[in-house]
Amino acid sequence: MTDPALQTLIDKEAIRELVLLYSRAIDRKDVALLRDLYTEDATDSHGTSFDGPADAYCDFIEKSLPYMNYSGHHACNHLISVEGDEGNGEVYAIALHYIPDQKNPGRMIEDFMAVRYIDNYRRCADGKWRFSKRVVTYDMHMTRPFDGDGLLGSSPVDPSYGICAQRLFQRGARA
Repeated sequence: MTDPALQTLIDKEAIRELVLLYSRAIDRKDVALLRDLYTEDATDSHGTSFDGPADAYCDFIEKSLPYMNYSGHHACNHLISVEGDEGNGEVYAIALHYIPDQKNPGRMIEDFMAVRYIDNYRRCADGKWRFSKRVVTYDMHMTRPFDGDGLLGSSPVDPSYGICAQRLFQRGARA
């Protein structure tokens, strides 16, 4: 039997990886991975842009991704509690998106947010931790015109797929 304190640390690390995989899934436009991060009955609330079942959120994201020239989700502070197969967490994050400017065709908008993800986690039958509920709060939101370049982050030829050959870094659901 594993020491309870050690098991809590193992669980917290698995939950931290879950949160980082969410960022990777969104930023690398990997919807198969995104779908694998939620329980079957999960919900996701992104304020006025989406509030409902997680599978519908994944569909919403999949339809949005072609319009996102760059997406960067940067997890900062992450506080986690674990009790058995359930957990709670609060993740402070910076989210940055570059999207087409609807008012000025051919131009881009920088969409910058300081957010907090308020999460419920659950260990599933396969042993993986997943989101059972995710609520996003927007602590700050700013948009402005963008005139830069070099938006490699969402490219299908991202070098991380070739350089990091282990399963964790490949497209699709977790192994």
